[in-house]
Amino acid sequence: MTFTDPSASPAAPSPGLLVQSATAEQLRRRPRVVETPGFVAGLQADDPNPYLNYATPLPGAEPTAADVSALVEAFRARELTPRLEFVPAAAPAVAPALLAAGFTVEAEHDFLVCAPDTYTPAESGPRTEVPLEDAEFAALDAALSESFGGPGVASPEGVARLRRTCEAGGAARYVRAVDGSCAGGASCVAPALGTAELSGVGTRPAHRRRGVAAAVVSALTADMFARGAASVWLEFSGDASRRVYERLGYRPLGTRLYLRLAPGDGPVRAAGGED
Repeated sequence: MTFTDPSASPAAPSPGLLVQSATAEQLRRRPRVVETPGFVAGLQADDPNPYLNYATPLPGAEPTAADVSALVEAFRARELTPRLEFVPAAAPAVAPALLAAGFTVEAEHDFLVCAPDTYTPAESGPRTEVPLEDAEFAALDAALSESFGGPGVASPEGVARLRRTCEAGGAARYVRAVDGSCAGGASCVAPALGTAELSGVGTRPAHRRRGVAAAVVSALTADMFARGAASVWLEFSGDASRRVYERLGYRPLGTRLYLRLAPGDGPVRAAGGED
């Protein structure tokens, strides 16, 4: 296995390389971190949800079959689904190695990047608020759960993750509905290598098309720039979301790939096999 270190190059990294490098750094901040040759996995100690437990390759990684096998074993030893999220252009050899080992494509999304010179604040829309109390974090978690098709109730784990994000240098914003509940919101992790990932943008169905997403994304983007981030990046779920983000100054600059290994499948060759 080999990989390149973008910090060793005097040239400014491409957006894809920067996002990939920052993803690896962000995963190293998780409650549980596992590193295998060419990969880093960030795990949650309180939730086996595969969308919260995943790995990413180091930029330029060229994994062998043994490296892939070691990664799979690291997940399965913890009874977790082997899963990765990464920018394929930043590590071109990774996807072929994983696909050959039995991984399948879960999704592929464009990512958008906003810089201070492209940022255009939302001109109008609902007022956003910063969650401070447990009840506010719970209301935000419940709203995000409903917006993504969940039960619409807060979980202790979700509330704790949102609070940890804010306490670790990230931020969260939400919009309060007329009845006092949370209409929707989002969170953003602390910048890594100068860029911050904004994720979990969600609006309850009853409050959509009212500018909630634009308001929280605009506020969080401005917050990250005020804290010194050189860029903020996110992914979108459809053309409507994309238009909202592009109006705020986000620009499509690359693609991220999601791969997972189904239960019962495994690498083509075991860790001790030939490369």
